[in-house]
Amino acid sequence: MNTWFESGHVAIVTGGTRGLGRALARELLAHGVRTVIDGRDAVVLAEALAELSSLGEVVGLVGDVADDDHVHALVEAAQRFGRLDLLVNNASTLGAVPLPTIEELGSETLRRIFEVNLFAPIHLARHALRVMRRSESGTIVNVTSDAAVEAYAAWGGYGASKAALEQISRILAQELVGSGVRVLVADPGEMRTQMHRAALPDADASTLRDPADAARALMRAIAEMRAPFERVRLSETAIA
Repeated sequence: MNTWFESGHVAIVTGGTRGLGRALARELLAHGVRTVIDGRDAVVLAEALAELSSLGEVVGLVGDVADDDHVHALVEAAQRFGRLDLLVNNASTLGAVPLPTIEELGSETLRRIFEVNLFAPIHLARHALRVMRRSESGTIVNVTSDAAVEAYAAWGGYGASKAALEQISRILAQELVGSGVRVLVADPGEMRTQMHRAALPDADASTLRDPADAARALMRAIAEMRAPFERVRLSETAIA
């Protein structure tokens, strides 16, 4: 992996208290990247910070990415470090479990899915860009899913939100050409996470990827980006 990650860089990782987000925060801190994380559960956030603070400079905020004030607070926390090099829109919601079919999918549930999985990343990216443009560099990572490109029964709400996120990521990258800011769409694949257990409780956990492996693959994908926009499947990204 090349040296894109430098000591003193600053990152925001939403949903950084569990799963891929927490594993990624560990990797970033190990590279000297000052990291801002968030989560909705104050107890889980405190536990994550107790671990992560031993690895480097980390700030944790309790809140919901769908809340405008919380988004502003995340960017302000990064700005207190003086810069922002990386935004990872990792926080997502399934909306409801067991996953409903489209016939059963209520409008409130669908609205919540899009608020968290699409509108919140857009809002956070807009604010992050105000900081990234000053240094004419940075990377926005939007975490997606194979449900964005494959038709799985009962995954209509989640899959549609991720498909929309992918398309807006492509358009954003086109609009940012020449700015020095890149956009990466990352599909982590199936991992041993709380979200996966909630969606597919009968899945064999031994067949699922460790989020730590996916986090290392994402670090490599970010470091090795060559184009203003890329889509990567982390299950196909080497970590050695």
